[in-house]
Amino acid sequence: MSPFAIAALAFSMSVDAFVVSVGRGAALGRPRYSEALRTGAVFGIVEAATPIIGWTAGIAASSLLEAVDHWIAFGLLGAVGLHMLWAALHRSADAEPPKASLPVLIATAIGTSLDAMAVGVSLAFFDVNILVIALAIGLATFVMSSGGMLMGRLISERWGRIAEVLAGVTLIGIGVSILVHHLRG
Repeated sequence: MSPFAIAALAFSMSVDAFVVSVGRGAALGRPRYSEALRTGAVFGIVEAATPIIGWTAGIAASSLLEAVDHWIAFGLLGAVGLHMLWAALHRSADAEPPKASLPVLIATAIGTSLDAMAVGVSLAFFDVNILVIALAIGLATFVMSSGGMLMGRLISERWGRIAEVLAGVTLIGIGVSILVHHLRG
């Protein structure tokens, strides 16, 4: 795989994490830089691990993984998206921004990274260096998620609730899209 193809793959796998991070940064009000780095690290580590897991599963038993990955992604992304919607729509205007929960962050990272696992499964059938690809995906996701949190920070005061609603809807949409794509074909 060429360096350009690896970079394109890495950034395309990071887009959903970026969108969620913008919404998260907006929802948290004015998250600190340490929170942006923590979010980027969690998303980056999970996003780097999932193609390796997928690649390993693809070598071992891709048909078993493919039978349930779309349901897992749909469930995780749908639940986190609904939680974000509920929180955005039921928080009073003068309420403090929600605290960043590590379990919710990890669940979101897993939900947004299942597409990278599917990519890992497909890469098992090609002669590629999965470690280089996984590191590129993890690094791109770290940069984009951290940047997304900081971007969310900039828009939080005026657009925070709207961004949180959009992020929740986006997560639900990604989950539905994954489910529909796998059920159709």
